[in-house]
Amino acid sequence: QVQLVESGGGLVQAGGSLRLSCAASTRTFSNYAKAWFRQAPGKDREFVAAISWSGDTTSYADSVKGRFTIARDNAKNTVSLQMNSLKPEDTAVYYCASSIYREVYTASAMYVYWGQGTQVTVSA
Repeated sequence: QVQLVESGGGLVQAGGSLRLSCAASTRTFSNYAKAWFRQAPGKDREFVAAISWSGDTTSYADSVKGRFTIARDNAKNTVSLQMNSLKPEDTAVYYCASSIYREVYTASAMYVYWGQGTQVTVSA
């Protein structure tokens, strides 16, 4: 069973930055694609970014492209999401997810393991 633990959320003003991290409990972490999703109050969970098992391929939602960067360190079993130029509409609970496939997907159904989520709040 893979356990994912997110950290790095918090409160930031619009235009600011935050860096989220996700640590996995197993060495098999490096074998599979990882992603970040988010869910705002009253809304469905939505795709934010994904990275392939090797880190060579990434995918971003249009709403965050150019502002967010996903990266992974397989030696440390971690994946991160650098969020810059944050906007109030980025406010949500952010979830780290691990797939059982190597390449990136944007659909949440392709991700089997999920973290507990970390709150990101962006004030205007």
